[in-house]
Amino acid sequence: MLFGNPVGHSLSPFMHNLALNHFGIKARYFAIDLRENEWTRLASHLINEDAFWGANITIPYKQLMMNYVDEIDQTAAEVGAINTIVKQDYKLAGFNTDVHGFLSPLRQFEDELRGRGAIIFGTGGASRAVVEALSELQMKPIKLISRNPGRVTTFKNSGVDVASYDEWPAFLDDAGLIVNTTPLGMHPNVKQSPVRETEKQFLADKICYDIVYNPLKTRFLKMAEEVGARGIGGLEMLIQQGSRSFELWTGKPFPVEMIRAKLYEKFED
Repeated sequence: MLFGNPVGHSLSPFMHNLALNHFGIKARYFAIDLRENEWTRLASHLINEDAFWGANITIPYKQLMMNYVDEIDQTAAEVGAINTIVKQDYKLAGFNTDVHGFLSPLRQFEDELRGRGAIIFGTGGASRAVVEALSELQMKPIKLISRNPGRVTTFKNSGVDVASYDEWPAFLDDAGLIVNTTPLGMHPNVKQSPVRETEKQFLADKICYDIVYNPLKTRFLKMAEEVGARGIGGLEMLIQQGSRSFELWTGKPFPVEMIRAKLYEKFED
Protein backbone atom coordinates (compact mmCIF):
# COMPACT_ATOMS: atom_id res chain seq x y z
CA MET A 1 0.00 0.00 0.00
CA LEU A 2 0.88 3.63 -0.39
CA PHE A 3 -0.51 6.13 2.11
CA GLY A 4 -0.45 9.87 1.48
CA ASN A 5 -2.48 12.78 0.18
CA PRO A 6 -2.75 13.09 -2.76
CA VAL A 7 -1.64 9.73 -4.22
CA GLY A 8 -3.73 9.45 -7.40
CA HIS A 9 -0.73 10.39 -9.55
CA SER A 10 1.60 7.76 -8.06
CA LEU A 11 3.26 5.06 -10.15
CA SER A 12 4.14 2.99 -7.08
CA PRO A 13 1.14 0.64 -7.49
CA PHE A 14 2.05 0.01 -11.14
CA MET A 15 5.67 -0.65 -10.21
CA HIS A 16 5.13 -2.88 -7.20
CA ASN A 17 2.32 -4.90 -8.75
CA LEU A 18 4.62 -5.69 -11.68
CA ALA A 19 7.20 -6.94 -9.22
CA LEU A 20 4.66 -9.02 -7.27
CA ASN A 21 3.41 -10.59 -10.50
CA HIS A 22 7.00 -11.26 -11.60
CA PHE A 23 7.49 -13.53 -8.59
CA GLY A 24 3.95 -14.94 -8.61
CA ILE A 25 3.28 -13.46 -5.17
CA LYS A 26 -0.43 -13.38 -4.38
CA ALA A 27 -0.62 -9.84 -3.03
CA ARG A 28 -1.65 -6.42 -4.32
CA TYR A 29 -0.34 -2.91 -3.78
CA PHE A 30 -2.87 -0.06 -3.56
CA ALA A 31 -2.59 3.73 -3.22
CA ILE A 32 -4.87 5.20 -0.55
CA ASP A 33 -5.59 8.87 0.16
CA LEU A 34 -5.70 9.48 3.91
CA ARG A 35 -6.61 12.41 6.11
CA GLU A 36 -4.38 13.13 9.10
CA ASN A 37 -7.08 12.29 11.65
CA GLU A 38 -7.38 8.73 10.27
CA TRP A 39 -3.89 7.58 11.26
CA THR A 40 -4.54 6.44 14.84
CA ARG A 41 -7.38 4.12 13.88
CA LEU A 42 -5.53 2.89 10.80
CA ALA A 43 -2.35 1.98 12.66
CA SER A 44 -4.31 -0.18 15.12
CA HIS A 45 -6.10 -1.90 12.26
CA LEU A 46 -2.89 -2.64 10.33
CA ILE A 47 -1.24 -4.32 13.31
CA ASN A 48 -4.12 -6.80 13.57
CA GLU A 49 -4.72 -7.31 9.85
CA ASP A 50 -3.06 -10.58 8.78
CA ALA A 51 -3.23 -9.65 5.08
CA PHE A 52 -1.13 -6.50 5.64
CA TRP A 53 2.64 -6.86 5.03
CA GLY A 54 3.72 -3.26 4.78
CA ALA A 55 3.37 0.08 3.03
CA ASN A 56 5.05 3.16 1.67
CA ILE A 57 4.41 6.60 3.17
CA THR A 58 4.51 9.74 1.04
CA ILE A 59 3.67 13.45 1.24
CA PRO A 60 2.67 14.82 3.73
CA TYR A 61 3.02 12.02 6.33
CA LYS A 62 6.68 10.94 6.32
CA GLN A 63 7.37 12.64 9.65
CA LEU A 64 3.93 12.18 11.21
CA MET A 65 3.91 8.40 10.69
CA MET A 66 6.96 8.04 12.94
CA ASN A 67 4.54 8.52 15.85
CA TYR A 68 2.55 5.43 14.86
CA VAL A 69 5.23 2.76 14.41
CA ASP A 70 6.69 0.62 17.18
CA GLU A 71 10.34 0.88 16.10
CA ILE A 72 12.47 2.57 13.46
CA ASP A 73 15.77 1.71 11.83
CA GLN A 74 18.92 3.79 12.26
CA THR A 75 18.62 5.60 8.94
CA ALA A 76 15.03 6.64 9.66
CA ALA A 77 16.07 7.85 13.11
CA GLU A 78 18.87 9.96 11.64
CA VAL A 79 16.60 11.37 8.94
CA GLY A 80 13.63 12.00 11.21
CA ALA A 81 11.18 10.61 8.65
CA ILE A 82 10.05 7.24 7.30
CA ASN A 83 8.77 6.24 3.88
CA THR A 84 8.37 2.49 4.47
CA ILE A 85 6.64 0.44 7.15
CA VAL A 86 6.99 -3.31 7.57
CA LYS A 87 4.79 -5.49 9.74
CA GLN A 88 6.94 -7.74 11.94
CA ASP A 89 5.43 -9.99 14.64
CA TYR A 90 2.33 -7.77 15.00
CA LYS A 91 4.43 -4.65 15.30
CA LEU A 92 5.04 -1.89 12.78
CA ALA A 93 8.66 -1.12 11.94
CA GLY A 94 9.60 2.11 10.15
CA PHE A 95 12.38 2.45 7.58
CA ASN A 96 13.70 5.15 5.29
CA THR A 97 14.63 3.92 1.82
CA ASP A 98 14.62 7.42 0.31
CA VAL A 99 18.28 7.92 1.25
CA HIS A 100 19.31 4.88 -0.76
CA GLY A 101 17.02 5.84 -3.63
CA PHE A 102 18.22 9.43 -3.80
CA LEU A 103 21.90 8.49 -3.76
CA SER A 104 21.73 5.87 -6.50
CA PRO A 105 21.79 8.19 -9.57
CA LEU A 106 24.21 10.57 -7.81
CA ARG A 107 26.96 7.95 -7.42
CA GLN A 108 28.37 8.77 -10.86
CA PHE A 109 29.04 12.36 -9.66
CA GLU A 110 30.34 11.40 -6.21
CA ASP A 111 33.94 12.53 -6.71
CA GLU A 112 32.84 15.82 -8.27
CA LEU A 113 30.40 16.66 -5.47
CA ARG A 114 32.31 15.50 -2.41
CA GLY A 115 33.14 18.46 -0.19
CA ARG A 116 30.99 20.93 -2.13
CA GLY A 117 27.78 22.65 -1.04
CA ALA A 118 24.16 22.00 -2.00
CA ILE A 119 20.94 24.00 -2.25
CA ILE A 120 17.73 22.11 -1.45
CA PHE A 121 14.27 23.51 -2.18
CA GLY A 122 11.83 22.25 0.46
CA THR A 123 12.00 21.26 4.11
CA GLY A 124 9.60 18.29 4.35
CA GLY A 125 10.24 14.59 4.93
CA ALA A 126 11.87 14.09 1.53
CA SER A 127 14.34 16.93 2.12
CA ARG A 128 15.42 15.27 5.37
CA ALA A 129 16.37 12.12 3.48
CA VAL A 130 18.27 14.25 0.96
CA VAL A 131 20.21 16.00 3.74
CA GLU A 132 21.19 12.63 5.21
CA ALA A 133 22.21 11.32 1.78
CA LEU A 134 24.37 14.37 1.06
CA SER A 135 26.08 14.03 4.42
CA GLU A 136 27.28 10.61 3.19
CA LEU A 137 28.92 12.46 0.29
CA GLN A 138 30.43 14.89 2.81
CA MET A 139 28.68 17.78 1.09
CA LYS A 140 28.49 21.09 2.94
CA PRO A 141 27.32 23.70 3.48
CA ILE A 142 23.73 22.63 2.81
CA LYS A 143 21.18 25.39 2.35
CA LEU A 144 17.51 24.53 2.73
CA ILE A 145 15.14 26.91 0.98
CA SER A 146 11.75 27.38 2.66
CA ARG A 147 8.66 29.54 2.28
CA ASN A 148 8.73 29.93 6.08
CA PRO A 149 12.38 29.63 7.16
CA GLY A 150 11.66 30.85 10.69
CA ARG A 151 9.52 27.79 11.39
CA VAL A 152 12.15 25.18 10.46
CA THR A 153 14.00 24.22 13.63
CA THR A 154 14.37 20.42 13.73
CA PHE A 155 17.22 19.58 11.34
CA LYS A 156 19.91 17.87 13.40
CA ASN A 157 22.75 17.87 10.88
CA SER A 158 25.56 20.35 11.36
CA GLY A 159 26.28 22.55 8.38
CA VAL A 160 22.57 22.88 7.50
CA ASP A 161 21.04 26.35 7.32
CA VAL A 162 17.59 27.52 6.26
CA ALA A 163 16.92 30.51 4.04
CA SER A 164 14.07 32.04 2.05
CA TYR A 165 13.35 31.73 -1.67
CA ASP A 166 14.54 35.31 -2.16
CA GLU A 167 17.94 34.45 -0.69
CA TRP A 168 18.91 31.24 -2.47
CA PRO A 169 21.05 32.78 -5.26
CA ALA A 170 23.45 34.08 -2.59
CA PHE A 171 24.63 30.51 -1.96
CA LEU A 172 25.53 29.58 -5.53
CA ASP A 173 29.30 29.95 -5.25
CA ASP A 174 29.61 27.02 -2.84
CA ALA A 175 26.96 24.82 -4.46
CA GLY A 176 27.64 22.02 -6.91
CA LEU A 177 24.15 20.54 -6.60
CA ILE A 178 20.64 22.04 -6.60
CA VAL A 179 17.75 19.76 -5.56
CA ASN A 180 13.98 20.19 -5.74
CA THR A 181 12.21 18.18 -3.02
CA THR A 182 8.92 20.12 -3.28
CA PRO A 183 5.89 19.02 -5.35
CA LEU A 184 6.34 22.05 -7.63
CA GLY A 185 6.20 20.87 -11.23
CA MET A 186 4.46 17.58 -10.46
CA HIS A 187 1.66 16.49 -12.80
CA PRO A 188 -0.81 18.09 -13.40
CA ASN A 189 0.84 21.39 -12.40
CA VAL A 190 3.70 20.93 -14.84
CA LYS A 191 4.40 24.63 -15.41
CA GLN A 192 5.50 25.21 -11.81
CA SER A 193 9.13 25.33 -10.66
CA PRO A 194 10.90 26.29 -7.43
CA VAL A 195 13.10 28.54 -9.58
CA ARG A 196 11.65 31.63 -11.23
CA GLU A 197 12.11 32.09 -14.97
CA THR A 198 14.26 35.16 -14.26
CA GLU A 199 16.56 33.02 -12.09
CA LYS A 200 17.24 30.12 -14.44
CA GLN A 201 20.67 31.43 -15.43
CA PHE A 202 21.78 30.65 -11.87
CA LEU A 203 21.43 26.92 -12.67
CA ALA A 204 24.23 26.98 -15.25
CA ASP A 205 27.20 24.69 -14.48
CA LYS A 206 25.30 22.97 -11.64
CA ILE A 207 23.91 19.46 -11.30
CA CYS A 208 20.15 19.89 -10.95
CA TYR A 209 18.15 17.04 -9.41
CA ASP A 210 14.35 16.95 -9.22
CA ILE A 211 12.84 14.14 -7.14
CA VAL A 212 9.52 14.64 -8.98
CA TYR A 213 9.21 11.84 -11.57
CA ASN A 214 5.96 12.74 -13.32
CA PRO A 215 6.64 14.33 -15.76
CA LEU A 216 10.01 12.76 -16.50
CA LYS A 217 11.41 16.22 -17.29
CA THR A 218 9.92 18.87 -15.02
CA ARG A 219 9.93 22.59 -15.70
CA PHE A 220 12.85 22.89 -13.26
CA LEU A 221 14.87 20.36 -15.29
CA LYS A 222 13.92 22.03 -18.57
CA MET A 223 15.18 25.35 -17.23
CA ALA A 224 18.42 23.69 -16.20
CA GLU A 225 18.82 22.16 -19.64
CA GLU A 226 18.20 25.54 -21.30
CA VAL A 227 21.26 27.02 -19.58
CA GLY A 228 23.52 23.97 -20.06
CA ALA A 229 23.22 22.42 -16.61
CA ARG A 230 23.15 18.65 -16.07
CA GLY A 231 19.81 17.25 -14.90
CA ILE A 232 18.67 14.20 -12.95
CA GLY A 233 14.98 13.25 -12.86
CA GLY A 234 13.16 11.50 -10.04
CA LEU A 235 12.25 8.22 -11.75
CA GLU A 236 15.46 6.42 -10.77
CA MET A 237 14.99 7.48 -7.15
CA LEU A 238 11.45 6.06 -7.28
CA ILE A 239 12.76 2.76 -8.64
CA GLN A 240 15.66 2.43 -6.21
CA GLN A 241 13.76 3.38 -3.05
CA GLY A 242 10.99 1.03 -4.19
CA SER A 243 13.55 -1.72 -4.70
CA ARG A 244 14.73 -1.49 -1.10
CA SER A 245 11.14 -1.37 0.21
CA PHE A 246 10.11 -4.42 -1.83
CA GLU A 247 13.04 -6.43 -0.47
CA LEU A 248 12.07 -5.48 3.09
CA TRP A 249 8.49 -6.71 2.55
CA THR A 250 9.14 -9.86 0.55
CA GLY A 251 12.79 -10.86 0.91
CA LYS A 252 12.92 -10.97 -2.91
CA PRO A 253 15.30 -9.01 -5.17
CA PHE A 254 13.45 -6.27 -7.01
CA PRO A 255 13.47 -6.83 -10.83
CA VAL A 256 14.98 -3.40 -11.45
CA GLU A 257 15.74 -3.67 -15.17
CA MET A 258 12.26 -4.95 -16.03
CA ILE A 259 10.58 -2.32 -13.86
CA ARG A 260 12.65 0.48 -15.37
CA ALA A 261 11.79 -0.60 -18.92
CA LYS A 262 8.07 -0.86 -18.13
CA LEU A 263 7.99 2.56 -16.48
CA TYR A 264 9.62 4.22 -19.48
CA GLU A 265 7.16 2.44 -21.76
CA LYS A 266 4.32 3.84 -19.68
CA PHE A 267 5.59 7.40 -20.12
CA GLU A 268 5.81 6.85 -23.87
CA ASP A 269 2.12 5.83 -24.13
